[in-house]
Amino acid sequence: MQYIPNILFFLLLAAGVGYFTKNIRTVIRNIKLGIPVAINDHKKERYGNVARIALGQSKLLKRPISGALHAIVYLGFIIINIEVLEIIIDGLLGTHRIFAFLGGFYDFLIGTFEILALLVLVSVVLFWTRRNVLKIKRFLSPEMKGWPKQDGNIILYFEVVLMGLFLIMNSSDYALQQMGAAKLISGSLVDPDLAHYIKAGSYPVSSLFAGVFDGMSQSSLIVIERTAWWLHITGILIFLNYLYFSKHLHILLAFPNVYFGAVTPKGQFKNNQAVTAEVKMMMDPSVDPFAAPAPDAPPPAKFGASDVMDLSQVQLLNAYTCTECGRCTSECPANQTGKKLSPRKIMMDTRDRLQEVSKNIDANAGVFVPDGKELLKDYISTEELWACTTCNACVEACPVSIDPLSIIMDMRQYLVMEQSAAPTELNGTMTNIENNGAPWPFNQMDRLNWAKE
Repeated sequence: MQYIPNILFFLLLAAGVGYFTKNIRTVIRNIKLGIPVAINDHKKERYGNVARIALGQSKLLKRPISGALHAIVYLGFIIINIEVLEIIIDGLLGTHRIFAFLGGFYDFLIGTFEILALLVLVSVVLFWTRRNVLKIKRFLSPEMKGWPKQDGNIILYFEVVLMGLFLIMNSSDYALQQMGAAKLISGSLVDPDLAHYIKAGSYPVSSLFAGVFDGMSQSSLIVIERTAWWLHITGILIFLNYLYFSKHLHILLAFPNVYFGAVTPKGQFKNNQAVTAEVKMMMDPSVDPFAAPAPDAPPPAKFGASDVMDLSQVQLLNAYTCTECGRCTSECPANQTGKKLSPRKIMMDTRDRLQEVSKNIDANAGVFVPDGKELLKDYISTEELWACTTCNACVEACPVSIDPLSIIMDMRQYLVMEQSAAPTELNGTMTNIENNGAPWPFNQMDRLNWAKE
């Protein structure tokens, strides 16, 4: 009978980790629907970006208030995971505070966890206030209604519950430790159940609330401590699996996303290899322009992108990593002047379409069945695409190196080269460049006439 809690804990852990693994494999599969990109250059610079942007939160801290609050929550999340490791070992082995042998260092760790838990609670309350009371503009955009707004609040409630359970667990544990110490001092035999709660750890926060348990029986305290312990680890596993359905998947994907982020100068656009191949063929005098393609030749590559499968794997990783913070949209000059474009919506739409494609694949035995929809026009309008000024403000503002501009440019390329659907102004500009070598409708010989007037 004594092993039943251990078995139950193992089953709970296996179910939580198993479901999480299944969902992560789905994410990886979905990202691989994109076009492979070989990224093996600038490794030193890429690792530097991971250290500076992902670990150091350098871009977030450009906005001091929200950046500092996020850093506290981020640091708390990272460090408190050490405590989760102890809980897992205790749950599997049937021990209690197995790391207590670390002595003074363990006291320091537990004390640090408690202070961070309190700071996280304060930060979460301030985050909730910013979202729901102060009505900050970037949280009120049309794309942030419905589920995105709920998702942002749900994760805050999760944090409050998890930190609260952590402190309740520690407070009741501290009370039981004091009860056991008092019996030892008095020379009484310690109850076997009470002996489980060895003197270990430092509790600068939860000890302040231990008075709430004054007068409670030993058995009641044990029930409270065990209940909080089980609910805490269960909540963590639920939180882990909630990430797949939430924008908070960036907790896991931010690091690879920053690593694979662009290291070329902003404003330097990539060459479309399909276009390059066509140009080389046109310039090759040995190529017969009227020759029919070989029977086994692959279909011609699409110019640009109209759906998620036409985007690169890095761009799809970008979509999954988006935090929906809205910094890109708040910095976008087109959005600020009332245009329909929102870089955040571009990323959210890409992720939504990718999730729709994923469900299609799951429903059809691993094969995508055309559903008559595309990312272009069904999710992202041409008005949004042509509103972009290509200034790279969104790319610069993103705290995790997401590049909405690359998706916009690929879809623009599709409109121009596949559908000949460029705006009239752009058609005129391209015609002038072709005929006059400049965007202006003036002959090259007449360009300096203005200087003679």
